[in-house]
Amino acid sequence: MRLALLGFGMILGVQLAAPPIAVSADLATIRARGYLVVAVKDNWRPLGFRDAAGELVGLEVDVARQLAQEILGDPEAVVLQPVPNAERLSAVLEDRVDVAIAGVSITPARMRLVNFSVPYYLDGTALITRQASVQELGHLARGRIAVLDNSSTVATVRYILPGSTLVGVTSYERALAALQAGEVDAFAGDVTVLSGWVQEYPTYRLLPSLLSTAPLAVVLPKGRQYTELRRSIDEVLNRWHTTGWLEERATYWGLP
Repeated sequence: MRLALLGFGMILGVQLAAPPIAVSADLATIRARGYLVVAVKDNWRPLGFRDAAGELVGLEVDVARQLAQEILGDPEAVVLQPVPNAERLSAVLEDRVDVAIAGVSITPARMRLVNFSVPYYLDGTALITRQASVQELGHLARGRIAVLDNSSTVATVRYILPGSTLVGVTSYERALAALQAGEVDAFAGDVTVLSGWVQEYPTYRLLPSLLSTAPLAVVLPKGRQYTELRRSIDEVLNRWHTTGWLEERATYWGLP
C-alpha cells in the first residue's frame, strides 16, 4: 500500500488522484512533511508497471520505496505518481513531484533542464528475436531488423550492422506484429522494454550484446536548494551499487 493525499490530509491505502501544486521540495522540507512524491511509469515492465492486483511494481518502484526508507525511515512514506513519457521531465520542472524515477536516461539536452543523480541502471539498445538460427549479432549481419521510425536506434543499428536491412515501424506493437508475421528477423529497442517483452512472450529472447548504452538516473530540479537532496540520493545509490542491492533488484525483475 502507498501513502496518498486527500485534500490537505494523508490517509493510507489510496492511490494518489492528483498531486498537490508546487509539491517539489528540498530535503529538509521533505523530511518535515514526512513523505516523498515520485513520478514513475505504470506501463513500462519491468521498470514500473501494474501487477495483477493493480499495484505499482517494478525496479523503479523498488528504488522509490527504498529511497523513502533511506530518507524518511519508512518505505511506505512515498506517493507514486504515474506519468506518461512526455511528462517525465515536466512533472519535475513544474513542481508536481519531488523527483522522477521513470526510465529517464541522461542526455546533454536534458541536463540543461534538470539535474540527475548518479545512474541506477544502464539501459541501452538491444535486439530481440525468436529465430533459433540467430544467436549473436553476427547472425544478423545480413538480416532484417525492425526499428522505430526516426529513433536514435536507426543510426546505432546502421553503424553496428551496416549490411542489415532496416524495416521502419511506427510502434513497439507494430514491431511485435512484424516479428510474429516473420517480416523481420529481429527488433532493436530499449533493453528495459524488450526485457518486459521476454517476460510476457517467452518464445522471444534477447541477444547477449548491447548495441549502445544509456544510463538511467533520478531526475531532480535544478537549484542550489536541491543540492543536499541530490547528494543524499547519490550517496544512497552509490552504496546500493557497492552492496549489490541494485543489481539484485535488477536481476529479480529480469533485467540483464
